[in-house]
Amino acid sequence: MKYTQLGRTGLKVSRLVLGTMNFGPQTDEAESHAIMDAALDAGINFFDTANVYGWGENKGRTESIIGSWFAKGGDRRDKVVLATKVYGNMGPDGEAWPNHDKLSAVNIRRAVDASLKRLGTDHIDVYQFHHIDRSTPFEEIWQAIDVLVQQGKILYVGSSNFPGYKIAQANEIAARRGGTIGLVSEQCLYNLAERRAEMEVIPAAQEYGLGVIPWSPLHGGLLGGVIKKEATEGRRASGRAADALKDTRTREQIQAYEDLLDKHGIEPGEAALAWLLTRPGVTGPIVGPRTAAQLASALRAVTLELNEDLLTALDDIFPGPGPSPEAFAW
Repeated sequence: MKYTQLGRTGLKVSRLVLGTMNFGPQTDEAESHAIMDAALDAGINFFDTANVYGWGENKGRTESIIGSWFAKGGDRRDKVVLATKVYGNMGPDGEAWPNHDKLSAVNIRRAVDASLKRLGTDHIDVYQFHHIDRSTPFEEIWQAIDVLVQQGKILYVGSSNFPGYKIAQANEIAARRGGTIGLVSEQCLYNLAERRAEMEVIPAAQEYGLGVIPWSPLHGGLLGGVIKKEATEGRRASGRAADALKDTRTREQIQAYEDLLDKHGIEPGEAALAWLLTRPGVTGPIVGPRTAAQLASALRAVTLELNEDLLTALDDIFPGPGPSPEAFAW
């Protein structure tokens, strides 16, 4: 495994991040534990989750599965850089009771304590805001965070799904307050097929020293060889990938992508992860395996070298938006 600093911090994290969103809804506790053991054995030390994972009436289930894994001992907790998130309504259904979601100081305090209990730990290494809260000023948010840092309950703070201007606003207010390190990471949708983050989000993250943690690196499976699997295994695409393939131009684009990688003898999913590892500002993509076999495939991407000709060919198939303001100004 290769490691890098998380943004401008001294924290060393693996260049693949273990996403746990499937733990509970699709992967049972025993298999989830096996995947986490395999990830740790492979050198992955950065685990990502969220308080809402488990979904519906099972919200919080994923954190509880991680907590039961930590409880097995063997230095599991000490070896893991643990990241979770706050924002969503934690009620089983319907609207949240007032102050039981988003980023008010009241909810942040409540949510941290609830996550710590489910995770069976005394601290969260990277506490992430899952979405912007248009109703709560950052002065209030940072005040709540300062207290939690002083209490030792959280160490660093990251954002997720933030636009570039909110990354800037959050860190400028943190700097004015003094003594607050501000955001150290941004978790955003970013992959070969979805490169809009390159226009504003990633430049803002680089300017303020945030590590970028892309989620959905295979774009819901679209970049994982869906057309080939459809032809050779009879496996039909589903969800986001199936919807995207209904568009003729997108299908042609994915076909060209798979043909290119077939010519180079590279698996599409591994290439998509390896491409992200070449991108400026990227700490590491989040991989969310449902099985140990899927984790093994993702691990191969860390050592996969994509030559300049192949990178150029991938850019030709999936051109990015270009830098701003040129991308939209002229």
